[in-house]
Parts: sequence; C-alpha cells; structure tokens
Amino acid sequence: MKKMDRNQILSWLGEVTHPAKGDAPLAALGMIEDVKVTDGSIHVTLAFPKRPDPLKNYLVGAVQSCLYRHAPGGTSIEVDTIVKEPAKPAKKGIEFNLEQLREVRHIIGIASGKGGVGKSTVAVNLAVALARLGYRVGLADADVYGPSIPTMTGTEGAEIGMQGEEEESALFVPVEKYGVKWLSVGHVTSEGQALIWRGPMASTALKQIILQTAWAPLDFLLIDMPPGTGDIHITLIGDVPVEGAVIVTTPQTVALSDVLRGVNMFRNPQVQKPVFGLVENMSWFTPLEHPEEKYFIFGKGGGEKMARDLDIPFLGQIPLVQSIREDADSGTPAALQDRPDSQAFLDLARKLAAAV
Repeated sequence: MKKMDRNQILSWLGEVTHPAKGDAPLAALGMIEDVKVTDGSIHVTLAFPKRPDPLKNYLVGAVQSCLYRHAPGGTSIEVDTIVKEPAKPAKKGIEFNLEQLREVRHIIGIASGKGGVGKSTVAVNLAVALARLGYRVGLADADVYGPSIPTMTGTEGAEIGMQGEEEESALFVPVEKYGVKWLSVGHVTSEGQALIWRGPMASTALKQIILQTAWAPLDFLLIDMPPGTGDIHITLIGDVPVEGAVIVTTPQTVALSDVLRGVNMFRNPQVQKPVFGLVENMSWFTPLEHPEEKYFIFGKGGGEKMARDLDIPFLGQIPLVQSIREDADSGTPAALQDRPDSQAFLDLARKLAAAV
C-alpha cells in the first residue's frame, strides 16, 4: 500500500469548498491550518476567524467525509478547529438549548412511514395555508439527506443571515417568503452537494437548524421529518419539544402498511406524543381538461380506513393534479392559489389548527 503524504491529502481536500464564499476550496481560503500524516492516521486542523461561521460544523463534517472517501480503509481520521484571530483554544462545540422555542406555541412534526408519498409537498403547502389563515408560521426542513424545501419555495441560493457575534450564541436567521419562515440544510450547503454524514453529524445539523435559529414568535413551527423511524427521529423527539405529529400517506397498500410503524413510534411509551391526524395525499387523479373526473390510481379510501382502525383523526384528502407538481417545481406552492386543490390545503390547515 502506497504511503499517504501531506500533498496527497491536500489534493483530496481541494474537493471541499465553502458554499458561502463562492464555493472556494478551503485551502485557497487559508482555512487548512495543518495536516499531519502518520502510519494509518490523518490529523487535519481547520482555522476559523473570530466571527462565527454558521457552516463550521458542516465544513468539519465535509472534510471528514472527503478523507473517509479517499483514505485506505481503517485509517484513523481526526479533524479539529482553531480560532486564528486572535489565537485561542478551539471551541468544544455549541451548547444547544430551547431558548429560541420559548415563544413558539405549537411544534408539529410532519412525518411519513415511507418516502415518495409527497410529505414535503404537504408540509410546504400546509405551512403556506396556515399563514394564509393568519397564523405566524415557520418550517424547519429536518430531511438532512434530501432537503427539498428550497426548491419548493423558490429560495435556492437565499443568503442565510446570522444574529449575534459569539459562536456559542449566534443564531441562524431563516428565509421569509409567502408569510412563512423557512430554514433547511439545503439553504446552507451547495446545490447538489451530497451530504455523506454519519448519524451523529446529521443529528447535530438537525439540532442546529431547529434550536439555533431565531424563529420566535410563532404560532406553528412545522418540522418536515425524513421518512422512516431512524436516528433523526430519535434526536428530534428526544431533544426538541415536539407537541405531536401529522402522518402523510397515499391510499396504496404498501404505503398504508408503513403508517402503522410511524404511528407506533409516536405512541411508544417512551415517546407518548399525540398523532393529530392522517393526511391522504394523491387520493385521486383529476385531468386538467376534465376537473370533475376522478381516477383512483392508488386505490380508494385506504387512508380514511387506516385512520379509523388506528383511532386517529382523518384530516383530509389531497388530489393528484398536475398543477401541484408544477407549482412545487417552480417554487410557488399550490396553497397560494384559489383552485380546488389549493382549497384542500386550506381545509387541512383549518382542521390541524382546530386539532391542536
């Protein structure tokens, strides 16, 4: 096996760029303070200025991921940080607390048992619909591996501000559009950047997005959760005071079979969070040219039956229409319009508001 050397490692790290500084490589920005190589180990030190960098944890994770990709298997990799001006010991990390959620009345998770059911589409349109009803609303995108909120809201490339000077207390300032405050991992990473994060890295990023953001005051903070019941969900439920959840499904049997798993996660004795209701997405297809026709492509009535069997409220049905997909792709949520499909999201918002 060929021995690793410092120049080789620096060439690997040329792949790691700073999204907020024109995607310039860290080396070009003078942020790679030191690289040490010994048999079977790599130690990289990153230098940060005194002013807080909101992407510090992301950049540390990106360097680790880059080295794990290139280095031989079994290589020990360590990345630490220093403050270069003035020189002082590296920070131990951010102390998370719930201070920024004190003036948030309701924190609701939008969840699904499986992917592909349109959970993020429902979350975005529900947020906009609640705002149209006069509520103060925010949405945190907790799907750190597949953040789609920037595209659906037309906020790709939006500059995320920071509030505060000290790194331990600095806060993200969310993007505001359509009367909603939005924040996603997709807002603080490069477009198309693959986030090769282990569970703890992803969990830390999630806590930053939710707990280190100037949300308040809000009536509703919706959290677009990733599908399934993994590490992210455990972190979310354990460290964030989520009041309860809304489950999104489609009528087809394979989706409904996963609903039970999602509901049981919130009903677990160690969790005990209420499920405010079930939303059936893609309930039927309606052609644009024939708005009165309904084609039940994925089955009929499955969501309502599942809600009845699980003894949870049925919050409504969202049709599968071309305009919802087009609006999501263009960054203008369907709930902004006054079409029948838009009315379905407004009805959903009214029922959720009444349920909580």
